[in-house]
Parts: sequence; structure tokens; C-alpha cells
Amino acid sequence: MNRHLQVELEKLKKRILLMAGMAEESVQNAAKALKARDSELAQRIIDGDQVMNELEVEIEEECLKILALHQPVAVDLRFIVAVIKINNDLERVGDMAVNIAERVLVVAKKPPVSFSFDFDEMATKVEAMLKLSLDSLVNLDVDMAYRVLLMDDEVDGLKIRCYDLVKDALRNEPDRANSLINLFLVSRHLERIADHATNIAEDVIYMVEGQIHRHKLDLYE
Repeated sequence: MNRHLQVELEKLKKRILLMAGMAEESVQNAAKALKARDSELAQRIIDGDQVMNELEVEIEEECLKILALHQPVAVDLRFIVAVIKINNDLERVGDMAVNIAERVLVVAKKPPVSFSFDFDEMATKVEAMLKLSLDSLVNLDVDMAYRVLLMDDEVDGLKIRCYDLVKDALRNEPDRANSLINLFLVSRHLERIADHATNIAEDVIYMVEGQIHRHKLDLYE
């Protein structure tokens, strides 16, 4: 391998891992803000999003520069393509954390609703998926990546359960529609984070095995 290319790829790997750590922290803080109805923490998540946006642009520009200057092939090319896609997913994870924080700002101003959905359970599962997908990236471990893919249906099921509970609650407490709809939106944002974690896992599989596994759930069920 060209020595200069190797140096650039190592630098790129450090940048994407920095982005991964920031995305993971944003999701963890969003879950904490939701549980505690913590408006201050929610606002900090929103205020900090610009840093991730800027880093996403820097990483993409670095990938394009490496492609133009070094014209990598085979494994190195797959790595850069995967980083471009993972970079975008991580930025979207940050956006979903911001969306949850914005929902927290709304519901924190209003009295709690009598709503029995366990957001802690859903957030814990989503955080586990994200962590496992990022661990699979760090270790280039396809077994971890496949485990992430198997976890996605569980989170989808929780979002459907939240939707059903919101429908019932709206019938009983139509005057609390604003809070209830915002709580359902939280479940949608959490489910989208799980989708992005799944995308990252699929990109790790592509990086290691050289095969695109998107839309092939039957292969790992």
C-alpha cells in the first residue's frame, strides 16, 4: 500500500470514530433528557448539533480528496465508500437525537400524561443497537454486525406498540393530543436511529465481505 494513502486512511478512520462517539453520546443524552424531562440537557443537544454537521462535511471532503489523489482499489476503495455512507448515517443519528430533544422541550412544559409506554426499554434497545454497530465498525466484526440486523424487528415492534397506545390515549384524553403526538414522535425518532444503526452494520458487512446485504433480511434470520 502507498505509504501516504495508509496515513490518510488511518486519519480518516480516527475521524469517523470521533463522529461515531459524538453520535452515540447525543443519543444517550437524548434518552436521559426524555426520562428526566430535562429541558436544559435537551437544549444542549440541540445547540451541539452544528459540531456534528461540520464534522460530517469535513469527513466527506476528506474521502473525496483521497479518492481523487490516490485512486484506491479493492479493500481500500470499499473502506472509503463505506465511510461516506456511515458518515451520513451518523449525522442523521445526531439529527434524530435533536428531534427527540425538541420533543422533550415541548412535553416538559406540560403536565405528564397517563401513558404506559416504556420509553426506557425502547431507548435501551436502540442504544444497544447503535453501540453494537459502532463496535462492529471499530473491530470490523461481521458477527456483531449481523446481530444488529436481527435486533431491528424488536424496535419496530415497540414503535407499533407505542402507536397503538397513543391511539387509545387520544380517545380517552383528546385534550392532551399535543403531548401524546409528541411522545409518539419520540418513538418514531428512536426507531429511525435503529434503522441508521442497521445501515451502519450493513456497511460494515460490505466493507469486510465486499457484498451488499441491504434488503436481504432473509439471509440472516
